[in-house]
Amino acid sequence: MHKIVFLDRDSLVANLRRPGFAHEWTDYPGTAPGEVAERLQGATIAVTNKVALRAADIERLPDLKMVAVAATGTDNIDLAACRARGIVVSNIRDYSLVSVPEHCFTLMLALKRNLRAYIEDVEAGRWEMSERFCLLGHSLGDLSGSQLGIVGYGALGHRVAQIARAFGMKVAVASRSPVSDPGVTAMTLPELLRSSDVVTLHAPLTEQTRNMIGAAELAMMKPTALLINTARGGLVDEAALAAALRKGVIAGAGFDVLSKEPPAEGNPLLGLRQPNFILTPHVAWASAGAMQTLADMLVDNVEAFGKGAPLNVV
Repeated sequence: MHKIVFLDRDSLVANLRRPGFAHEWTDYPGTAPGEVAERLQGATIAVTNKVALRAADIERLPDLKMVAVAATGTDNIDLAACRARGIVVSNIRDYSLVSVPEHCFTLMLALKRNLRAYIEDVEAGRWEMSERFCLLGHSLGDLSGSQLGIVGYGALGHRVAQIARAFGMKVAVASRSPVSDPGVTAMTLPELLRSSDVVTLHAPLTEQTRNMIGAAELAMMKPTALLINTARGGLVDEAALAAALRKGVIAGAGFDVLSKEPPAEGNPLLGLRQPNFILTPHVAWASAGAMQTLADMLVDNVEAFGKGAPLNVV
């Protein structure tokens, strides 16, 4: 009988059916780093969303056979240590193909239409004092006719490209894989940064992609350009971005992720109080529909492992 332990159940607001095989299931709302090995003692299957599972923990867990990650990203799992022990690691793929792209465009549109600044104007009573029927004062831009640069062209990147074309945007892509889609122009990253009106990041966080957007890359972008990040905070040098926004190097940025989450005091992006910067607390993935899809796929992965035919192995 499998013993299954979910280390951070409160991170998933969805109905979670139980696997169709004999098992014992234990939920913890959340788990601190020092509690991981203790809570997984005797467990054969560990379920985690963002709780880290490091080599030191894995060494103390002789019964562990599978790690079911309740997310796409696996940078919180020591994959080398798992492979050395023959521990199967499965993740969730393509569950948020609606939620993340829609949030991405929410950030784009809010910045292009200067939504935050206009809301602040209304709340301050400035519209009531206007001599005209409308209150102008902040620039308003359109997505149609502009170029969207997509960095990373997996399933999410493809979906973002589809929506962009519906808005009448031109689409450019910087990707490690060959790009042959009609209506999509493949570019190097520098080419994409220099020519795009909006740049959106959809790449995984690896040692190769960490801080891939720094001061030099931001300086390549148009001063009218926007940077959107709904992928991983570590893709961008946050201090360089804060400086670029203050100095007007780029026009604005919309982020749903930070390099450390929850953010630590002193993160350079937390202190920004500017209409051209929007920060949301890592919720792009978390629509009700997306979370339920994730929950169903998570149990599918666990059941497949239980049948000896694991799915979505990393």
